Amino acid sequence: MNNKDYFKHRKVTVAGMARSGFASANLLYDLGADVSVSDNQDNDSTRSYALQLKSKNIKIEIGRHSPEFIKDKDLLVVSPGIPDTALPIVLAKQFQIPIISEIELAWLLCPATVIAVTGSNGKTTVTTLIGKILEAGGKKVFVLGNIGNPFCSEVEKMEAGDFVSLEVSSFQLENIHEFKPKIALILNFACNHLDRYKDLQEYLAAKKRIFINQDKSDYSVLNHDDPAVKELAKETKANVVYFSQMPDLNLNQAAVLAVASILGIDKELCLEVFRAFKGIEHRLEYVAKINNVTFINDSKSTTVDSTIWAFKNISCPIVLIAGGKDKGSDYSIILDLIRKKTREVILIGEAREKIKSALRGFLSIDEAPTLEEAVNLAFSKAKSGDCVLLSPMCSSFDMFLNYEERGKIFKQAVFNLAKNKHGA
Repeated sequence: MNNKDYFKHRKVTVAGMARSGFASANLLYDLGADVSVSDNQDNDSTRSYALQLKSKNIKIEIGRHSPEFIKDKDLLVVSPGIPDTALPIVLAKQFQIPIISEIELAWLLCPATVIAVTGSNGKTTVTTLIGKILEAGGKKVFVLGNIGNPFCSEVEKMEAGDFVSLEVSSFQLENIHEFKPKIALILNFACNHLDRYKDLQEYLAAKKRIFINQDKSDYSVLNHDDPAVKELAKETKANVVYFSQMPDLNLNQAAVLAVASILGIDKELCLEVFRAFKGIEHRLEYVAKINNVTFINDSKSTTVDSTIWAFKNISCPIVLIAGGKDKGSDYSIILDLIRKKTREVILIGEAREKIKSALRGFLSIDEAPTLEEAVNLAFSKAKSGDCVLLSPMCSSFDMFLNYEERGKIFKQAVFNLAKNKHGA
């Protein structure tokens, strides 16, 4: 690893104790830092992580953020879920303590070549496919970031010559300083996260930080078909490579081909990988068919645009399960598709009233208090040949730990329904 002695004996607080915070704390402990972790949540997940960290004599507080956990520290590492208005960041600025993100921490130690992927939609699919083409080309690759395993959880295993295919969110880019991927890929830009940013320009400013440190030795890969992304070519110092829609290939695949061209990976090898790719869990994932009703898990759809994409890839009538924690989205843009393709909408979560208001004029809307009840209600409304689609258009954090938990609960509810129908 690079800079492995830099953190030795330094006093570091990690704010947030979900996956990235837990990985950061473990990495810093391994490097000999004096580690503290603070999380204002007190639930089963934080208590589980706290037990594991306490066994290493890492200092822990849960259910609050206190000044003594921030004061007199050399560094604050923030998890992506921690906004700039959160107390740890406010205190760190007050005490003039440097603040970095989890991906910045891993970057400072990383000897591998980093390919970073961001955008409003499609990040996980593209990050996964880049990993697969590198693997097919005989390279050692780590597929990490917002996709699942944090960057910090694997950086100790990396060597020069390895590659990292890294999914990065705007949240993770907010507190980078030196992060400098060899290839920075921006897939698209759409309305999202207006619960965190004051407007779209602030959201875009966070996204384009992905290439802020790049120079002429690097590459910025941009979507030529997205006007907001295409315009970013004027702002990067890196070599610009565009991608756009291609015959017989979707935009995600075109983006991967652009990256492959930079890396010298044969196009035919990429096409073989595309043909073999079965998709990712929680993204238009087939679950089961019950009485000729198909159930599709699209829990990873946390934006209206990604649900629109799902609708365009489903040909049969849809019973839609949607809702969750609103991110400042405009749900009215899907109304025409709802009218054309949807038999019924069943809403869950905090955003249900806002979604119902946006879909005014579409009369077949119901609500359910839990996802399990929504699955049962959707099945009762569906007809033979229909599709029950979980595609929330919202984040999961009002009812679930993450979109993965939401998807798993949906799938279990479908399996339980299938078991009951089979038993009947």
